[in-house]
Amino acid sequence: MDINMSSDTIAAIATAMSPSGIGIVRISGDEALAIIDRIYRSKNNNVRLSDCKSHTIHYGYIYDGDEVVDEVMVLLMKAPNSYTREDTVEIDCHGGVYVMKRILETVIKYGARPAEPGEFTKRAFLNGRLDLTQAESVIDVINAKNDYALKSSLNQLKGSVHEEVKKIRDEIIYQIAFIESALDDPEHISLEGYPEKLHKIVDNNVEKVDKLLKSFDNGRILKEGINTVIVGKPNAGKSSLLNILVGQEKAIVTEIAGTTRDVLEEQINLNGITLNVMDTAGIRNTSDVVEKIGVDRARKYAVNADLVIYVIDASTELAENDYEIMKLLQDKKAIVLLNKSDLDTKVQPEEVKKYLDKKVISISAKNNTGIDEFEDTIKEMFFQGEVTFNDEIYSINVRQKNSLQIVLEHLKQVNQSIEDGMAEDFFSIDLMGAYEELGKIIGESVEDDLVEEIFSKFCMGK
Repeated sequence: MDINMSSDTIAAIATAMSPSGIGIVRISGDEALAIIDRIYRSKNNNVRLSDCKSHTIHYGYIYDGDEVVDEVMVLLMKAPNSYTREDTVEIDCHGGVYVMKRILETVIKYGARPAEPGEFTKRAFLNGRLDLTQAESVIDVINAKNDYALKSSLNQLKGSVHEEVKKIRDEIIYQIAFIESALDDPEHISLEGYPEKLHKIVDNNVEKVDKLLKSFDNGRILKEGINTVIVGKPNAGKSSLLNILVGQEKAIVTEIAGTTRDVLEEQINLNGITLNVMDTAGIRNTSDVVEKIGVDRARKYAVNADLVIYVIDASTELAENDYEIMKLLQDKKAIVLLNKSDLDTKVQPEEVKKYLDKKVISISAKNNTGIDEFEDTIKEMFFQGEVTFNDEIYSINVRQKNSLQIVLEHLKQVNQSIEDGMAEDFFSIDLMGAYEELGKIIGESVEDDLVEEIFSKFCMGK
């Protein structure tokens, strides 16, 4: 990896730019301690922070010349025992926007420069504190929307993906070294029977890569939420269901069919799982121009959703529109809710299952019954009942997925070469391709512009 890194000292506000109880200004680099010595004074003006032990906190004041800027606590973290592996100082000040800006301006005035987005984490990566998968997981921790997403991101921050990739990579480089050694010294190292042995080794690693790839959708769902669409005929109870899930009346509920004409969107945390729920217009044939637009949108959203919740009014017979919806959902992850189970029901689960082989649950949106079973079903559908972090990797991102797909193609080509009876040096070519692509995932072989792209997505103080 050929990335030039300046050793200059950077600074940024690490907390939100809004009034709060406390604000943090972070400084990192070779001059961090020298800068804090220039602007910090203890209560008795008898402490030089650069002489103090690492990982200590000091009370005092930040000065700009002879002017007091703020009363502060200063945390020292000397290299290499810091997030960036550089000398790092954090100034804990009062959380007013103006005072945070004044302290940052003072720090810059006395020798630092403003940090670029993600530059602290970028330095942690470049200085070997984090690998690239761990660095990417930092922003996932910051953006986590639920408990599962947080646990998943923390798991990756600990190095779960790194460890899996490294195991595969170590296995591959060993095989490359063996092939090259045998070709250079055939008298002492025999390749007899080796292709068959290599085939089994490659098959094993194909399984490992496949497992990582299969975790992508779960990872996306954990981080971004399950894109969920509620569909059904008009007045089936879709909006009532949305209001139950949200916990307040967001959607207008009336006895008049066709009240919902556009798509209502809400984000709901359901037992630690995030649902991005869209309540759509009732699907039916209509001459109303505005309602027809809503119906067309409902169909479109249903096709693209991760999960479709199909609400049926169980107090009325199935109609043509119901059969149209069931046809639409044949190849989708869907749950059927037989609503209004508190009334005289005219639709039974068995009748629905004749046309649509999906989970059918009887509920009453009015009385809030059946909702617990519905929530458990969602969890089971997407995470087989329980989400664990012992042997599953959930946090691979699009960049990592694309690289793993390339790795998979290289490994499959190795097996194809074996089956075609090709010479052993052909094995090495694709093995090396897989090895280098795995290196891109963890950052051991990565281009400058990719690093810039990754860290540009971070906030300024991280």
